[in-house]
Amino acid sequence: MRDRGWILLGLALFIALVTFPLWYNTALGVAPKQLQLEKAKGEACVYETAYMRQHHMDVLMEWREQVVRRGNHLVKVGGKTYEMSLTKTCLDCHRSKERFCDRCHDYAAVTPYCWDCHVSPEEAPVVAARARTADER
Repeated sequence: MRDRGWILLGLALFIALVTFPLWYNTALGVAPKQLQLEKAKGEACVYETAYMRQHHMDVLMEWREQVVRRGNHLVKVGGKTYEMSLTKTCLDCHRSKERFCDRCHDYAAVTPYCWDCHVSPEEAPVVAARARTADER
């Protein structure tokens, strides 16, 4: 029983370390950094903004399924018809991959594989120039 002080000190230290993330943000009033995205240029999004913030990946996966596997290229939402295309629909308004897509994906710590196949509007002229150079060789 002579180790009671060390045991209590160890327990107190353990509890402090385990609960640190919980009390750090609330006790010190540290607010999470707000994400600042570039505003879209163009008309309203295909779906509501709040819905797209939460479910855009689900929408893009569904569109990919419809276009690639079923050959359906159009979607009707709210009486309007849109082409299911990342490049022609989404990137037509959200022109900057760096200031829109990358900021959000970095904030959420995710790495999408969209860009394995798609080219952002900013990179399109560079890719086209590389293709012309390769053809000239």
